[in-house]
Amino acid sequence: MSNNDETYYREEVHNLTQWRSRNNFILNTSKTKKLVPSPPQPEQSTFRRIRRSEERAPFPIPGLAADILHMRVKEGSKIRNLLRFATARMQGEGEDGGATAARQVVFTGLGRGITKTITCVEILKRKVAGLHQLSKLCYMTVNEIWESPRQDVAGRTVARTVPAICILLSKDPLDPQELGYQPPQTLGVPTEEAARRGDLLRTAGSLSSLHTAKRLCLDDWTGCPPKI
Repeated sequence: MSNNDETYYREEVHNLTQWRSRNNFILNTSKTKKLVPSPPQPEQSTFRRIRRSEERAPFPIPGLAADILHMRVKEGSKIRNLLRFATARMQGEGEDGGATAARQVVFTGLGRGITKTITCVEILKRKVAGLHQLSKLCYMTVNEIWESPRQDVAGRTVARTVPAICILLSKDPLDPQELGYQPPQTLGVPTEEAARRGDLLRTAGSLSSLHTAKRLCLDDWTGCPPKI
């Protein structure tokens, strides 16, 4: 706010309230905090981070087994590597060919790794059918150690609190009353619109029908036949 003008602030609060209503979220005002950014220090640009560690906190999902398959997703993690390992464990495809299939897997990610975590979960649910899902949001503390190349300047340790997500996928049924529960995905029955699109794609022989089929593919790429 500048010159004690709260117009912009009140507009942002109004927009947040409208967004909350549209997405069925509840604002917990008892946990709302006012953040006052501190001005950068003159010598801050000379520091470089040498170490970063995460405080190991218990899972926000109660009742998990101690030996549960845990996939930690980081910002630089490769999705294909994570999914290759998780899919093999969930399907019982070990290196020796005789591994027991895992019943549950939990994905965790924090900060910029949250989006990649959700992507891994959605792809795995399509690879392994019938998975129950339970999602929880939480906060984790990240400790960063910074040092300066100058000998007369002491190093610094910065503790940051970042948002995190924890998603459990289970072959066994979960409590449907638990907040954040999602039932297994079911294959939808073909609708009249899907059948119409399929007929148009199958009869796409002429130039005009090919143009129509291409237009349908752009509207709904899931209905496009694979290229041969």
